[in-house]
Amino acid sequence: MEIKVVKTDHLKPKPTGALGFGTYYADYMFVYDYDEDQGGWHDARIVPYGPMEMDPASMVLHYAQETFEGLKAYKAKDGRVLLFRPEMNARRFQNSNKRLSMPTLPEEDFVQAVNDLVKFQEDWIPTGEGESLYIRPFMYATEVAVGVHPAKSYKFMIILSPVGAYYPEGVNPVKIYVEDEYVRATLGGTGFTKCGGNYAGSLAAQVKAEKLGYTQVLWLDGVHRQYVEEVGSMNVMFKINGKIITAPAGKTVLPGVTRDSIIHLLKDWGYEVEEKHLDIKDLMKAGEDGTLEEAWGTGTAAVISPIGELYFKGEKVQINNFKTGELTQKLYDTLTGIQWGVLPDKFHWTHEVK
Repeated sequence: MEIKVVKTDHLKPKPTGALGFGTYYADYMFVYDYDEDQGGWHDARIVPYGPMEMDPASMVLHYAQETFEGLKAYKAKDGRVLLFRPEMNARRFQNSNKRLSMPTLPEEDFVQAVNDLVKFQEDWIPTGEGESLYIRPFMYATEVAVGVHPAKSYKFMIILSPVGAYYPEGVNPVKIYVEDEYVRATLGGTGFTKCGGNYAGSLAAQVKAEKLGYTQVLWLDGVHRQYVEEVGSMNVMFKINGKIITAPAGKTVLPGVTRDSIIHLLKDWGYEVEEKHLDIKDLMKAGEDGTLEEAWGTGTAAVISPIGELYFKGEKVQINNFKTGELTQKLYDTLTGIQWGVLPDKFHWTHEVK
């Protein structure tokens, strides 16, 4: 893929102090157009970051044909710039697009676009403790029409944002509200994709949880309101009697890159990992009798977020005395160590930006 570069003399000052998450944006972005009537993908370019003109009748605004991904770039102490398993994001992006009747982007084009934009904006990668460059690839329908049908034209874009910790709590336990009214996904839907509609539909439960003093929502299945699926926008895992239990991915649960990586680490360390539908009543019982030893959410943004308390139908259980568990901490330290190039990468997960 040939990528054209359009430069600007108007560069932004780099942020100082606490970065937060998704507050600042790099000087340049990647844009790639798709038009069915022009042979598909064309005009790949890196251009100055800025507003994109959009017709009011653009189909994304009316029928929500939109998908996105999330990954990070890390600056190792030896100066290398590392991506973490970008090919997995490329494949998941393809699966999301197929489900929403959108064109797929070749894996090699996705990885090249991410690599080349990060290389061009390497000076935007922060180097403070726990900081990284968040990468947001996304695609949306641009065809101007208000008839319901798959669009014929799209834009694929990538923007970059220097970030710190996603949750203010950092790697400290959070309180979770178990949601039994709203649902995030159901069989046959879009639960396994990364599309904006999934997240828009989750906000009402998030608002409810925050009003009750909880950081996030634990989602139950959409049919029985009984089986644990995800926590907030993350996959979730539980250590019960020494065994790790997590919901099966691929239908109503997003196949997370961090999730997959943690499962690899756990099995490599000799833990039994069971991907199964866990009844919320069994989970709460395990919390009451102490066999629920640790719990954590996993995702690109936060990496690992320990769970210290669950609230379900008026009942509360505390996990590991509301302290970060030994295994949770080990997983965080190991995974981030690999991502930042501090620990050996025995699984060959990192991709050096060149």
